[in-house]
Amino acid sequence: MSGEQTVNSRLNQDSEIIQDTIIRSKKVDINVLLSKVRAERKKEKFENSIFLSLIVAAIIVTGVIVTL
Repeated sequence: MSGEQTVNSRLNQDSEIIQDTIIRSKKVDINVLLSKVRAERKKEKFENSIFLSLIVAAIIVTGVIVTL
């Protein structure tokens, strides 16, 4: 296969993928949207719990240092 044929076949594959994406993007699945929202909320809760635990650890370490 020559370089041009490789590039042309690659462009054809890319355009097919884009067309498939456009066709699929016209339909909205509520379950997919809800799962994305749930995953985002779960991530936010995890980040908040880590932040809170760091604050608590800092307070405990400060308390131990002050009592010495």
